[in-house]
Amino acid sequence: MRFIVKGNISWVGKIDWELRKFHGDEYSTHKGSTYNSYLIEEEKVVLIDTVWAPFADEFVENLKKEIDLSRIDYIIANHAEIDHSGALPRLMEEIPNTPIYCTANGIKSLKGHYHKDWDFHPVKTGDTLEIGNGKQLIFVEAPMLHWPDSMFCYLTDDNVLFSNDAFGQHYASEKMFNDLVDPCELWTECMKYYANILTPFSPLVKRKIEEFVSLNVPLDMICTSHGVIWRKDPLQIVNKYMEWCQAYSENQITIIYDTMWDGTRRMAEEIAKGIVDENKDVTVKLFKLSSSDKNDVITEIFRSKGIVVGSPTINKGILTSVAGTLEEIRGLGFRNKKAAVFGTYGWSGESPAMLKRMLEEAGFKVMDDGLKALWNPTDAALEECFQYGKKIAMEFT
Repeated sequence: MRFIVKGNISWVGKIDWELRKFHGDEYSTHKGSTYNSYLIEEEKVVLIDTVWAPFADEFVENLKKEIDLSRIDYIIANHAEIDHSGALPRLMEEIPNTPIYCTANGIKSLKGHYHKDWDFHPVKTGDTLEIGNGKQLIFVEAPMLHWPDSMFCYLTDDNVLFSNDAFGQHYASEKMFNDLVDPCELWTECMKYYANILTPFSPLVKRKIEEFVSLNVPLDMICTSHGVIWRKDPLQIVNKYMEWCQAYSENQITIIYDTMWDGTRRMAEEIAKGIVDENKDVTVKLFKLSSSDKNDVITEIFRSKGIVVGSPTINKGILTSVAGTLEEIRGLGFRNKKAAVFGTYGWSGESPAMLKRMLEEAGFKVMDDGLKALWNPTDAALEECFQYGKKIAMEFT
């Protein structure tokens, strides 16, 4: 299936309505996703990216219906990750001598994935490819957004940026343009995508956006590799990225915890009451980690100025759901966020100290040594939790 994006640019990708997990089981995709591939038909015919490997045969057969494959002059691989390059081996069986343009790191990655020595042409920022009718593709390297091989390409005259993973979202829709879909759903998925995938590279995001803006080229459309195409005010997503990449936070405190016999849950809820009692303007959200989607939780942490983390002590440690989430947080490298810790215990009580250490290693400023309650919290212990919440509200300013 193809549809016209603009001028001689067509979308020839795949809408994956059924996708619910991505990157193995690491990322939840409640709204499915798309694998966006683009065909440019000027004097030269260019294919930009392909689709995920499970749809390789379907992709190639559909492409054959749209164009004689031998007419494809160039293939652009903006990023070698399997969801973008997965159909490339199947396509190259049909047109094995077609040149592939990508970064030097892209060549390494594609060879590493597929062990093929295709006709690779390395490009770097500022290199161009003439495609006829007075148009050219300008290449812009974007290393670590979000792989070392990533790049953008910009089509002159049509003023279209093919941004690969940048500015995208996991969102399936047959409408395909940002002005035709539910904006609430779209922005929810955009923030989730940034929070869970691009947060570690925020300084690079800022630098790359500034570099592209300095090129002073007109921008009419951003064609991403996942989700919708930005055609109405495409700079709105660029501006959001500039907000999100600079230690973003809202007036929100997120409490994350897990519990064995509800004692830690009762502590969490009482702490929340104390926060709201002290500061009625702050948004407070609670998540029991063993029954919450971790990527949705991480998105809320991204939005928060501080988090409160709780776990009972078990085997001189913490519950696995909490440990797993803290490992995710460590890897994401959140900046300028505060934290507090708490938990119940029966006889040893190591959990708050362990939580504090892990959060400090993740770059959080931890308020104090935390709060512990013995066994099932008494009324007095719950009052202490309430007061601790008030203290958190005052400290997290």
